[in-house]
Amino acid sequence: MNLTKLLCSPEVKTLEFKRDLSSPEGFLRTAVAFANTAGGTILIGVEDRTRNVRGVSDPLAVEERVANLISDAISPRLLPDIELLSYRTTQVLAIRVYPSASRPHHLIGMGPDAGVYVRVGSSNRRADTDLVAEMRRFSRGESFDERAMPDLDSEALDFRAASESFAQFRKLKRGDLDVLGLRTSHQGRKVLTVGGALLYGRDRLTHFPDAWIQAGRFHGIDKSKMLDRADLKMPLADTIPAAVAFVEKHAMQAVEIGSVHSRPRWSVPMVAIREALVNAVAHADYSQRGAPIRLAMFDDRLEVENPGLLPFGLTLDDLPHGVSKLRNRVIGRVLHELGLVEQWGSGVQRMIATCRATGLAPPVWEEIGLRMRVTIRTEQVGEVSADETDRAILEQLDTQGALSTKEIASAISRSTRATRTRLARLVEMGLAMEIGSGPQDPRRTYHKAGS
Repeated sequence: MNLTKLLCSPEVKTLEFKRDLSSPEGFLRTAVAFANTAGGTILIGVEDRTRNVRGVSDPLAVEERVANLISDAISPRLLPDIELLSYRTTQVLAIRVYPSASRPHHLIGMGPDAGVYVRVGSSNRRADTDLVAEMRRFSRGESFDERAMPDLDSEALDFRAASESFAQFRKLKRGDLDVLGLRTSHQGRKVLTVGGALLYGRDRLTHFPDAWIQAGRFHGIDKSKMLDRADLKMPLADTIPAAVAFVEKHAMQAVEIGSVHSRPRWSVPMVAIREALVNAVAHADYSQRGAPIRLAMFDDRLEVENPGLLPFGLTLDDLPHGVSKLRNRVIGRVLHELGLVEQWGSGVQRMIATCRATGLAPPVWEEIGLRMRVTIRTEQVGEVSADETDRAILEQLDTQGALSTKEIASAISRSTRATRTRLARLVEMGLAMEIGSGPQDPRRTYHKAGS
């Protein structure tokens, strides 16, 4: 364990400093929170604000006390790594707590309901009943949206709405409801799952009143003046394109007039916005009550916020590396079938790449309270860039003129699907234009912007 590196870091989700053990309650809360969330390291002998190293006066005695405290005060039992680290003429005690498969852990003196803590940012927060229940589901390998809803039979699902969602991809059959996980067997009869009720339930907002997207466009950089709003309460999967349309309505920056064509330029990268909305819908904790998914547009940024912390075991630092754990398997499966998700874990990386390619700062993810928020800044901080494959596509459009997706794919030796993704990004970057009657027009063609 590298003490110097740890001392150069601030207190975060996975690191906490303790001057001493004069107040063991705080130490124990942190140990429980680390075990329940994403693990972490506690350094005893370091001041939390200044990070001055005071050391421990009797290292072996403190080490024994730490082991006894953890053994006597926490259940289920934790087995952290405890290590003495030398610093100049003194020593620091490092306790490494791993994310636990036996969560939820709790403080025995407070009980299994009141004594559960989680780590949010650099602080410990007592888990409420819903969060404790989510930990137990996670430990059993279950997802909330796979649970049966015994009071809702198959007639509670709006099959027409579901069929319309799938229409452009395939004809939905009644038997597909079981395969997709929208319904399940319960005590000898078919009932909806939570995912089925969330996505296509006839009275879904009665059962899950926060399963919708609240969209707002604000003047300036705060919420003091709202210019427009939309409450998107259609079937859950349909809220994503509706929210994208709301952003497009307000995000047009300018219309550049060329000799033949005019082309819109967007002040935000739509690929990144779409991925942020997909992630919010797929990873929201719908067991929470109090606020829907929120989309807020300001003059300098766009924010997408959903109920639910990161899935247990993940940290914010994991996201850019494509590490992902799907909270809602039924919803994720349906979004994949609807073409809204290509591959889990790639969305965050795509958001980062798109923002950088359009000259914007990378998105920022935060855990705020018991909610997740991603912020996409809209101020230009760099030049619009394109990689080698993008440049090859633009060269083909420049020399050949109007080309179809298939023709471009053949020219650059890529699959049609990969080429379509590239072309969509180039259109949103303002480097290419799409001409056709709509996204499903088989004869649509692409042109280099300004040509």
